Amino acid sequence: MKTSSFLGGVLAIGLSSLNAIVAQDFASHGIYTEPVTGITFFASEETNGTITGDGEFSTVSWGGFTFGVALPPDALSRDTHEYIGLIIGSTPTGQGGWSGIVHGDDYSAGMPNHLMLLAWPTGNENQIATSFRYSPAYQYPVPYRGSANLTQIYSNVNETHWTLVYRCQNCLLFDDPAQDSFNASTSKGTFLQGWAQAYVPPTDPKNPLSDFEQHNNGMGEFVIQVQSATHVSYSDWATKTATGPIATGTTTATATISSIPVPTGDAYDYIVVGAGAGGIPMADKLSQSGASVLLIEKGFASSGRWGGTLRPENHWLDGTNLTWFDIPGECNRIWNGGTAGVVCTDTDQMAGCTLGGGTAVNAGLWWKPNPMDWDENFPAGWKSSDMAGATERVFSRIPGTDHPSMDGQRYLQSGYDVIADGLANAGWKYVTANDAPSEKNRTFAHAPHMFSGGERGGPMATYLVTANGRSNFHMWLNTSVERIQRDGGHATGLDVVAFNNGGRVGTVKLAPKGRVVLSAGAFGTPKLLFRSGIGPTDQLQVVKGSSDGDKMIAEKDWINLPVGYNLNDHLNTDTVISHQNVSYYDWPAAWLTPIPSDKDLYLSSRSGPLAQAAPNINPIMWEEITGPDGKVRSMQWQARVEGSNRIPNGISMTLSLYLGRGEVSKGRTTIQKGLNMLVSTIPYGDPNDLAACAQAIDNMVAILSKVPGLTWNLPAPGVSGADYLKSVELSYANVGSRRANHWMGTAKLGTDSGLTGGTSVVDTNTKVYGTDNIFVADASIFPGQVTTNPSALIVTASERAAELILALPV
Repeated sequence: MKTSSFLGGVLAIGLSSLNAIVAQDFASHGIYTEPVTGITFFASEETNGTITGDGEFSTVSWGGFTFGVALPPDALSRDTHEYIGLIIGSTPTGQGGWSGIVHGDDYSAGMPNHLMLLAWPTGNENQIATSFRYSPAYQYPVPYRGSANLTQIYSNVNETHWTLVYRCQNCLLFDDPAQDSFNASTSKGTFLQGWAQAYVPPTDPKNPLSDFEQHNNGMGEFVIQVQSATHVSYSDWATKTATGPIATGTTTATATISSIPVPTGDAYDYIVVGAGAGGIPMADKLSQSGASVLLIEKGFASSGRWGGTLRPENHWLDGTNLTWFDIPGECNRIWNGGTAGVVCTDTDQMAGCTLGGGTAVNAGLWWKPNPMDWDENFPAGWKSSDMAGATERVFSRIPGTDHPSMDGQRYLQSGYDVIADGLANAGWKYVTANDAPSEKNRTFAHAPHMFSGGERGGPMATYLVTANGRSNFHMWLNTSVERIQRDGGHATGLDVVAFNNGGRVGTVKLAPKGRVVLSAGAFGTPKLLFRSGIGPTDQLQVVKGSSDGDKMIAEKDWINLPVGYNLNDHLNTDTVISHQNVSYYDWPAAWLTPIPSDKDLYLSSRSGPLAQAAPNINPIMWEEITGPDGKVRSMQWQARVEGSNRIPNGISMTLSLYLGRGEVSKGRTTIQKGLNMLVSTIPYGDPNDLAACAQAIDNMVAILSKVPGLTWNLPAPGVSGADYLKSVELSYANVGSRRANHWMGTAKLGTDSGLTGGTSVVDTNTKVYGTDNIFVADASIFPGQVTTNPSALIVTASERAAELILALPV
């Protein structure tokens, strides 16, 4: 049998009888009996088709892809940890490739913390290599060390496809030693499986432990219907084994990171952990006082100004002081192949672990704070009147611009023009956003960015420059802080290790009256507190049972605070419109093949499309909606010229609705045995929040439906906002499309101390309750969500925190 005939015939006909139950399952499903083995599978097929973009949640795969599963007959009555699998992978170029399965559960089939199975033809006749991999975050996976075991039953390879039938024992049990053990629950009736393909073969196809490149031929999820996958013949099928040689592998030696010992005689008045939106301004303001300040950053240099080197492989930026972080038009590189070495590898969410943090990798949106963000969320001492001075200082240094091109022109305005006309005709008011920060109801604007001089700018180009000019300021890159050394509630130093080449290793000391300021972000700061014995007891017990156990502070000195709770994020809902006047600009292609005239204009004068943020972000619109609970919620619409949710690029625009200030949903982040951070409770889903979002969608649909020639793709005509929200899954499995990555709140600032049953981790001076010299200044202190993208507010909060810390008696 030729697999290509199978894909084009029997399976395509047989997989139309069952429908998916989640929005991300775009496969056809049905029952298929593999003819050589006689094993019957519940099968899921992605048909042959052209992949666009990165192929996320693809409806097709080049050459097609099929996964089948057979389960024991009692899988509905008890949880089984094994199955018999079928993979029919594609090698459409005839040059090899790989296919992969992520073993999910009823909650998620995301890459982090789940067992991955990769398989590919070795080039030796019908031989297929298989490899179990694991990753605690969205990072390169390593060999899995859990109890899973695979037995090959049958394999076949031809020029364009290959087939593997296998038994997978303990593959629905996730027990790598780096994680807390859990399993898929087949008794619940359904569970999720992820899939991905690449048409580029692994580096060494004959080695199951070979390195490989990221998927480029589709990815997505399948819903496994347990009842359809169970078979009374399972035990007979499970005894089958393959004939012929099975590929075995050897592990490649792990690269050694070079490190520099921490100087034994040095001590600092202030140590700031994390060089992002909170840490850079904090270090600058503290060093301005004359105190000795050490700023420690886990990642490497991003901007060329600070020695960054990440440039296009075809060298068009060689000879400049620019990297992709510096060029506004390359800002979405992190979503298009630019994650290696840049994103944090210890969290299941997307975050920048490089110099500048989020301000190095985001779109640079730069909003003067809406006064209500302080007045509604924060206690006394942090109201808008208290924040006025900090706001003025921030915006005097980073004023932002809504004309980022240095020639003063706005480029690529077709999408803006279509939407702005509709809004104006509906009576919405155009504002210059940072001249009117409180006007956030039925208003719209051109987006202001932190950019300056046609480059990214922001804290790295301002606060860090002045700090670096002082002899009392020091900065270590490539260095990860493991834990705070403390004597009771008093920090004495920090244990550090090299994260990249050139990082420091050892214990860096605080001066006798020194202080620590944590600015590692909404996930990094809780992680460091947990590892330092500060947080809920359940989380400290996890750390105690990890590889950190013998280094952890004694249990009698643990400080029980609600660290990790109060997690919040803008709930994102993507909608899509189309209009013939909209024109797509290929931003991802600008990485290697920028339009020559645009490249030359940018390099010569910092002007043109590349001086603006990708992908044509504009306009930004706001509305306030009162929910059924009587609470007013701010809505920010962020438009961009690109398709999404299977609507192709071309004439389409994605309008992302962010639910902001007034959002009441809260989540939690927790630490795992492998010391990676996880969003264990997603911060979305309160019915009143969703009702307000539904109303906002209905309002925008009504307004833009009056624009001549405009088509609403999502929601489709006649679909209400409430019904559309029901169709867009709100779960961990779909968190990638519902998050805005504006994570906040995990070390909440407030007057109700967590030591006495309250909800706050830090006091109004940003000092951690129960300590005398540990402070937090980053997104994690925000009690609630804000109106806009938060970068400028985090910088402003850091300015205020520095002011308060310096005013405290030493």
